[in-house]
Amino acid sequence: MRKRAMKLKTDLLVQPTGEISKKIREELKEDLSTRYRDLAAIKEWLRKQPHLPDEWEDMPLMTFLRGSSFSLEKCKRKLDMYFTMRSACPEFFSNRDASSPELKEILKGKLQGPPLPGVTPNGRRVTICRGIHPSVDGQQITDTLKLALMVGDVRLIEEVEGVAGDIYVLDAAVLGPSLLARLSPTVIKKFMICVQEAYPVKLKEIHIINTSPIVERFITFVKPFLKDKIRKRIFIHRELKDLYKYIPQEMLPEEYGGQCGTMEELQDQWTQKLIEYRDWFKSQDALKANENLRPGKPTNYDELFGIDGSFRQLAID
Repeated sequence: MRKRAMKLKTDLLVQPTGEISKKIREELKEDLSTRYRDLAAIKEWLRKQPHLPDEWEDMPLMTFLRGSSFSLEKCKRKLDMYFTMRSACPEFFSNRDASSPELKEILKGKLQGPPLPGVTPNGRRVTICRGIHPSVDGQQITDTLKLALMVGDVRLIEEVEGVAGDIYVLDAAVLGPSLLARLSPTVIKKFMICVQEAYPVKLKEIHIINTSPIVERFITFVKPFLKDKIRKRIFIHRELKDLYKYIPQEMLPEEYGGQCGTMEELQDQWTQKLIEYRDWFKSQDALKANENLRPGKPTNYDELFGIDGSFRQLAID
């Protein structure tokens, strides 16, 4: 497999060190003396799966192990679902060029969603998402979700020390009726399956600020696609200062009273990062599940994305 040959200009994710790093390892059940043995076992398993890529880079595989708390069986299920979703959702996993006019327009003028550089005292990575233009069409919603998964893929490689989970802050100030009108249940469902079943994400908290009646309707729309335990982790804040009880104020962007730069600066840096990964994204196009070669019954995409309760059966956590 072709190795990633790029030299990335910017290191945007400050990695946890010292006591925080030690706490994260304990939480993820990461044993420094056995983790490479676990990595070797996953690589060997991957080679033996006729329907999956023969090999993949070590770093994303290690991130999958961490996100599975070093349960090999859970890691295998997540990886299988990850490569299955790459085949099942071409709208998310093809044409991943952040310098294309379509994606550039979103990154520059529609939405911002940068992960923040540092981690919280308990080792969690924070991502802030906000609209900067009230009008988006259906294709742009799909492309926004694609970009979110692209950031997720970069983090598979660049979270070299691992984090103890993710916190998402959704600033709903610019969430307008046009967005709600154009949300496709199928697209949202596919995205939620990706996030909850196919990525090694430990979703710890979702905080919603600058809320409104439209936002409450949006949450009602999305909730059926969320696992019960994640529904319980959604917090709505009437005032910004309430957010500081969960996230140290100083690690937030300037717009939210913090010191880690502005949202525009962070967004620009992440846009550049995604563009630098263009060749890597292209190289990933062929690395996906081949249902014709899957032992036993091939995955039925209609069942996978069906409305009839099959989503709930997917829960593997």
